[in-house]
Amino acid sequence: MVESRIAIVGGTGPEGLGLAMRFAKTGNMVFIGSRSEERAAEAVAKVKAKLPEADVFGGLNSEGAERADFIFVTVPSDAHHDTLLGLEEVIGEKIVVDVVVPMLFDKDGPKAVTLDEGSAALQAHSLLPKAKVISGFHHLDGSELQKIDKPLQGDVIVVGDHKPSKKKVLDLVEQIEYVRGLDGGGLANSRYLEEFTVQLLQINRIYKAHAGVRITGI
Repeated sequence: MVESRIAIVGGTGPEGLGLAMRFAKTGNMVFIGSRSEERAAEAVAKVKAKLPEADVFGGLNSEGAERADFIFVTVPSDAHHDTLLGLEEVIGEKIVVDVVVPMLFDKDGPKAVTLDEGSAALQAHSLLPKAKVISGFHHLDGSELQKIDKPLQGDVIVVGDHKPSKKKVLDLVEQIEYVRGLDGGGLANSRYLEEFTVQLLQINRIYKAHAGVRITGI
């Protein structure tokens, strides 16, 4: 396996931290980015506690985006626009994997938020015109990702318009033990991935579970 350099923008939350652990476990260089160097250092320490030999670093989001080949975006949805706007120049033509789901929580649970562009990934595409924007990894539970000694069960549907970049991201998916990558078509389909994540969160809330997604018949 060829080592990849992966930056997790907003990598201190459950999803970003879980992805950092899984990718570090398979031998990649991982940079955990944050708006706070202190929070990034705390996240690195959490990874090192489970994976002492991990090739993992931390710092500001811009530093990670500059050093990496793959940039995963796992910021809170309300920080998505401004974070990417500030990183446009440093990201340039790199591969961006958008994992953000536009949503809010009320007394009835999670609710999808409609963006003018149609999805978070399409918003990223409009803000980062040179980048190869890919959408995926929404349906892997952050807490389950962090249980690195436990194999995950599920599929990751990946969508994007730049086919060579999509293939590279699908290859990253397959590095995670027992997880399968599936091509879900073009970037316009990202809205379905994002919105279904809200439904999945509702299901998990009702059943007090951490369920993922498995596509049968393939």
